[in-house]
This record gives sequence, C-alpha cells and structure tokens, in this order.
Amino acid sequence: MSSPGIVDLRSDTLTVPDEGMRVAMARAEVGDDVWGEDPTVHRLEEEIARRLGKETAVFVPSGTMGNLTCVAAQTRPGDEVLADAQAHVVVYEVGGTAIVAGIQLRVLDSVDGVPDPEAVTAAVRGADIHQPVSTLLCIENTHNRRGGGAVDPDRVRAAARTAHRLGLRVHCDGARLFNAAVALGVSPDQLVDECDTVTVCISKGLGAPVGSVVSGDTPTIETVRRWRKRLGGGMRQVGVIAAAGLYALEHNVDRLADDHAHAAIIADAVEAASGATLRVPAVPTNIVMFDTIALADELVAHIRDENVLVSCMGPHTVRCVTHLNVDVAGAHRAAAVLARVLE
Repeated sequence: MSSPGIVDLRSDTLTVPDEGMRVAMARAEVGDDVWGEDPTVHRLEEEIARRLGKETAVFVPSGTMGNLTCVAAQTRPGDEVLADAQAHVVVYEVGGTAIVAGIQLRVLDSVDGVPDPEAVTAAVRGADIHQPVSTLLCIENTHNRRGGGAVDPDRVRAAARTAHRLGLRVHCDGARLFNAAVALGVSPDQLVDECDTVTVCISKGLGAPVGSVVSGDTPTIETVRRWRKRLGGGMRQVGVIAAAGLYALEHNVDRLADDHAHAAIIADAVEAASGATLRVPAVPTNIVMFDTIALADELVAHIRDENVLVSCMGPHTVRCVTHLNVDVAGAHRAAAVLARVLE
C-alpha cells in the first residue's frame, strides 16, 4: 500500500485487498485447478462467463497471458493479426505473439483504438501467396494508451461484424472492460457480444491482487486452457486468489464510477493548466493522459517531490490512473499539485 500522505496514481494495478477481500481469500474452498478441481475457480469462471454472455471461461495468471493464449488459440504460425498501433498487445507484451504464437501483427491507427469497418476491410489481406493470412482482429476496451477511453457497443460491433464477414475472428482485450461498461451505462456483455474471446483483468480497477479471466466458446477456451498449461500458467490451489475475484465482482464494480469521478477532478485541473494539453477521449474513465511542454520524466520527478506519483508514458506524455485506494481527498490533492506544477 502507498505510504501515508502519498497519492499513488501510477496504475490501478497497485490496489491492495481490503479486509473483506482478505477474509474471503482466507476462507476460500480450494482444490487443484490443473486437475479441474478448484471449486472457487469454477465459480469465478462461471460468473465471468455469465456476465459476458459467453459459454465458458478460464482463469489465467495475467492479462498478458490471457491475450497471448487467445491469439495462439485462434491463429496458426505465419498468420497476421490486426491490432491498433497503440494497443497493449502491440506495445506492452514483449513480442510474445511473435515469439510464442509465430504470428505477425499488422498495426492500424484509429482515434479510440477500435478501427472502423473501412479500415478493417482495407487491412485484411487478399488471397496472395506472397502475403500472410489475416485471421484475427484484436481490439482493446477501454484503451490504455488512447487515454482510457471507453468504446461504445456500436463501434465494437461494426468492427467485429466486418472482421467476421471477411473470415476473421475477434478478440477483445477487456482488461478494464468493467470500467467501460460503467462509464457507458451498459452491461459488459453488450460490449463483447460480437467478440469471440475476451480477456478481463480482476487485478486492476476491481482491486483483486492477481489474475485475469478469458471467456469465449467452449472449443476455443479448451484450446486456451491447453496454451495456459503450455506457457506454465497452470496453477494449483488457486481458489485463494479466485476468491478475491469473486469478492471484487460483488463489491467493486459499481464503485468504479467513483474512480471515474476522481479522474475527472484531476482532468479538470490539467485542462486548466497552461503547461499541458489534456487528451480527452469521447467517454473518459479512470485514466488521465496529457502532453506536457516540459520533459515528462523531469515533471514526474517534480510531482513525486510533492508526494504524488504518476507515470511517464513518453518523452512528453504523462498518465494518472485513479483506483479504489485513491479517495476524493487524494484526487483533489493530486489535482492541486498538478495544477501548480503544470503552471
């Protein structure tokens, strides 16, 4: 947990379990999950699948593994996967899709990270033996490097339906999907009803310490489960962690609106400052990104001296992320520091 007096906005992965979550973890009924015998894991997988309107699900150690197993399960080596140029799978997953799945990423550029139907159509390869075969479209919702914007269901459906018409499957990196659902006022299944597979993280805004869940149709998830084992992601008595996810789904979804409100306090301060330009997504959530006149790393160090921690995302780009360990007083204090420093 952050030290007293420090407002830590580096990431929503920094949350720590509250007392209720710790009790749920301590009391979790467990078994060997690789043998399919952990009842708490089963309940978490069933609950995520139900909420996303999918047939089944599998618990994985991380969102990165979730994305990688979904890519590997739905492609063959030498295939091409379409993804936004700023997507997590492109920028932050250490080339795993190339090294492990043997696929090539073809990057597209779009305002919110979800390409429009015309861009998807233009990117899909034709029947040419000189070119890789396009087999999968990856989207991200919310989109981290696009300022945490939530992408509405109609835009997702338009891209996914075009991909399906052209013979591609569709994967959604929904690490913060519940943030998107809360911000848009829709149920999470509406955001992924045209997606074949979905990864959701329980270790970000939902506040659990570890893990993600991949959902989809039964045959694909069976293949994802095999890839999880192949990558060393098979876990044993992991119900102690899955219990935290179940607790988070029960207690920490609706409260994501608080994180969005706290982010808005910070965003307003940044927008009013002369030394920064706020990136404003169509539907903001818990991420505030802005471009600075000063060098970002120097600015981050200066802000740290004021006991506010933020992330450098580029030479002149800074990110702040609100979460359940940042209350309204912390948001106001961070906003005041940023307003002063950015002037």
